[in-house]
Amino acid sequence: MTDQLQPFEVQPTTTWSAQLLADAIAIANIPTLLMVLVQLTGDDRWIRDPYRPSRAGGMGDNDTGGLDPGLQAEIRTAALAAIESWHGGTPVAIPEPGPELLVEMLSWAMGEAAPPEYGRMTGAQLGLPQAESTTPPSVPEGFHVLIIGGGVSGMCAAVSLQRAGVPFTILEKHTTVGGVWWENRYPGAGVDTPNHLYSYSFAPYDWTQYFALRDELHAYLEHVADQFQLRPSIRFGTEVRSAAYDHAEQRWAVEVRNADGSDETLHAPMVFSAIGIFNPLKVPDIPGLDTFDGPCFHTGNWPADVDLTGKRVAIIGNGASAMQVGPEIQDLVQSLTIFQRSPQWAAPFEHFRKPVPDSLRFLLREVPLYRAWYRVRLGWTFNDRVHPSLQKDPSWPHPERSLNAINDAHREYFTRYIRNEVGERTDLLERIVPTYPPFGKRMLMDNGWYRMLTNERVELVTDSVASIGPNRVMTDDGREFEADVLVLATGFDVLRFISTYEITGRSGRTLRDTWEDDNAKAYLGLAMPDFPNLFVLYGPNTQPGHGGSLIFVIEMQLRYIMDLMRQMFEHDIAVVECRQDVHDDYNAEVDHAHENMVWTHPGMQTYYRNARGRVVVNMPYRNVDMFERTRHADLAEYLTEPATN
Repeated sequence: MTDQLQPFEVQPTTTWSAQLLADAIAIANIPTLLMVLVQLTGDDRWIRDPYRPSRAGGMGDNDTGGLDPGLQAEIRTAALAAIESWHGGTPVAIPEPGPELLVEMLSWAMGEAAPPEYGRMTGAQLGLPQAESTTPPSVPEGFHVLIIGGGVSGMCAAVSLQRAGVPFTILEKHTTVGGVWWENRYPGAGVDTPNHLYSYSFAPYDWTQYFALRDELHAYLEHVADQFQLRPSIRFGTEVRSAAYDHAEQRWAVEVRNADGSDETLHAPMVFSAIGIFNPLKVPDIPGLDTFDGPCFHTGNWPADVDLTGKRVAIIGNGASAMQVGPEIQDLVQSLTIFQRSPQWAAPFEHFRKPVPDSLRFLLREVPLYRAWYRVRLGWTFNDRVHPSLQKDPSWPHPERSLNAINDAHREYFTRYIRNEVGERTDLLERIVPTYPPFGKRMLMDNGWYRMLTNERVELVTDSVASIGPNRVMTDDGREFEADVLVLATGFDVLRFISTYEITGRSGRTLRDTWEDDNAKAYLGLAMPDFPNLFVLYGPNTQPGHGGSLIFVIEMQLRYIMDLMRQMFEHDIAVVECRQDVHDDYNAEVDHAHENMVWTHPGMQTYYRNARGRVVVNMPYRNVDMFERTRHADLAEYLTEPATN
């Protein structure tokens, strides 16, 4: 985690408005206001009856907290007075709640018990000072970090290094920052995690929607690049071709191709790979695909000039990108045929396409304590809340459909939702209600997918695609479907981490060979034996598959790396390399944990698992577990070398 503005500091502003504040408090989230009241006033009656919020169902914000209107009015009146007083100069009564109080507050805000270990992480999410925070020692002369990739991970790394005074250069193949949010421009592209959570802790933003679409997300990343003045340290149009470790020189040699086509070798003692996993594109091997006459493209390469108006469009795939594209184009096309490999679970999307009211934007922008607690509540809802329900119960009598009683209740809830969405089209249910447990594949957010399937222009095909002709798609059962445009919503080659360039380690062996192509492993998802001073951001087993913000995981990884780097500088260490036994023991633990989780359930195929059936993408731990694991780096877990020259 990087430093951020303390949530009780008054920010100088010329936009403060008593009327906007009053308007905001009138519609603000009650559980969040209760937390603000506790800290601003120091009065713990706000976390005592009768102000106890009810537990929210689903993933909504629970704005009223389930309290009666009279209690809501009392809370809003008190919150308005407390915030006005704070803005006028009254100090915060409890600026730094202790871990026990934070757990009590989080539990109260969510209407359910939070485990005691969440206190320290909640404090970090609120931006409170952490005991482990130390000022980094002087950076050795000539020390420099090459960051490969200028997307979400690379920019996060850059800000972390910048704040520690460590020189760095980002190598970015595109002409600007943003990574996947620069590349993906298909209709409806956006996040399925609330963007107040899917954002850097150190860079709040004035979001116009609760779930931002691609353009606003990319604008945010451009804003961060400007806010932290990262562009002078970015080499745009620079494609990394390979990286090799030179043991004698204690540095990496990174081969790049520049924008003008020239090749160059760059050297640095440390490298961060920040290219993520959502590249390259995964194109299906379907006979005749290259014979299709009309526009044919992957969602990740959506043409800017394609016109679907009145066209017969076929989409191969029904995952996250298809679920965003389909509802967006359904009323433009003459017909829409969707070829589904297997059904997906999708959750209600309460805030889909809903703008954040101007008054709430004011509150989130001008009152950091409200924004911080709102973000903490989102973190609980979208991160660790469902983790217990993803564990297999060996005594559960229905393992074919669910994992345990709670997971079965999720199945009933989501199935009931699907039934309500399709209404009279009960003929669809057999094809769209999954047989595998909820969360077995990536849980999607429904943006109108089920209702789209009831559109008379839309046809859902569940038979496998056999071949493709110049203007049609043929399925295994012999049917043919005419099409003018073919869209490949087939995702990315996520199992082959770092597949866009070759990395050679100390021994001369490549990382691709070490990882047996699709069997990537790393300690904490970031460090590997034989690859000194190389750290992978968003590496193997780091995706929070139970939900939540990947950015939070990346910040945890970087906090760990920066602590390790601080110790290197402090002890005159030039090289760190993860010990083989530490690496192996950790990955054995990861695999063992996955054996008891939903992603190893045999009832579905998922991109989380490789050809061996091993889960290589998802993290089996709660976010709080990873938070504790990454609080400190232990030098004893690494082989170290002093500088040789």
